[in-house]
Amino acid sequence: MKIVEICLTGAVTDGFLYQDNLLPKYQKRLGFDVTFITSQFVFNSKGQIVRFEKSDYFNQDGIKMIRLASRWNAEYGNPLLRFKGLYECIAQEKPDILYIHGLQFWNIIAVLKYLNMHKKVQVYVDNHADYSNSGQNILSRRILHPVIWRHYAKKLNKYVTKFFGVLPARVDWLVNMYGLPQTKCELLVMGADDDELERVEREGRRDTIRRQYSIRPDDFLIMTGGKIDSAKWQTLNLMKAVKALKNPNVRLIVFGSISSEIRDKVDELCDGHQIQYIGWAKGSQAYDFFSAADLVVFPGRHSVYWEQVAGMGIPMICKYWEGTTHVDLGGNIVFLRQDSVTELTDVLGEITGSEDVFEGMKAAAHSSKRKGFLYSRIARKSIGVAD
Repeated sequence: MKIVEICLTGAVTDGFLYQDNLLPKYQKRLGFDVTFITSQFVFNSKGQIVRFEKSDYFNQDGIKMIRLASRWNAEYGNPLLRFKGLYECIAQEKPDILYIHGLQFWNIIAVLKYLNMHKKVQVYVDNHADYSNSGQNILSRRILHPVIWRHYAKKLNKYVTKFFGVLPARVDWLVNMYGLPQTKCELLVMGADDDELERVEREGRRDTIRRQYSIRPDDFLIMTGGKIDSAKWQTLNLMKAVKALKNPNVRLIVFGSISSEIRDKVDELCDGHQIQYIGWAKGSQAYDFFSAADLVVFPGRHSVYWEQVAGMGIPMICKYWEGTTHVDLGGNIVFLRQDSVTELTDVLGEITGSEDVFEGMKAAAHSSKRKGFLYSRIARKSIGVAD
């Protein structure tokens, strides 16, 4: 059977480990023929969005990639961005299953046209929008989402088998913002790449990383990572809390990009021993870093690393956000309710100071529930294949 995936709402970059890379990889492993239709926009090595000139090729996972040029040579981020030839590409590929990553793109009209003429196609749509990352200006909040995208969501509804939100908050968005039926809207989590989990185990990356950064076997290693900017300034609280514990065996490694506005403060708190900043994680390096940790802490906004770490089976501390508690497997995680050094210090003190508390978190993190955050499982659910 043929699956055609469409993602025209973001910059899909070969070799990355995001949902739009991993879903087709694992759908193909289920025995499907998979084609991915996206734009020419990709991220370069500096994190800048550029155009990728190849238009029809197979990527490293054997997925056929079709990249569409934008109309009028419009740039990424243009609110009227449209792409050339979507209908023709779908018609050429003849999907049995159509999987749409985000419905918020103008060429959705071409998708509706095709589905109206091919009503036997099975359709799945996912949603990455919620109240924290969308509806941030008047145009978006009052017109784009509640009027335009709601209109197209309702048009799609008669063809769609399931609408997926990738967070509980994003399931709510489908129901409340777009008026879709609750019975058709479900959670499809993001997660971890099975291959990477097997690799870090096979290569012994936990021990390698700990040796590389002089972490002793009896040290308790806390890891945090991601994009660290003014929206995730709580990382500074974490660094202060580790210092406040006054326990030389509790160590902290920070990785990721740091914005210039808080870089000086991060540098001040790093001592090169108890607290280390080790730079950006390239490609799959985040799996290596997290595998070395006893505890992973995300004191700020949600990122896809939360689900990755849940799939890896590592205990966590995360900031509480409504609609993001799906990573709680029954005790693997403690949620922070305040943005304070005091709360973090108290929580870290309890976890690092009580073997019973930490072992309980480890047991929950390693439970069979974590397998729900593996892309081998997620890919099955994405197209209605039973386990």
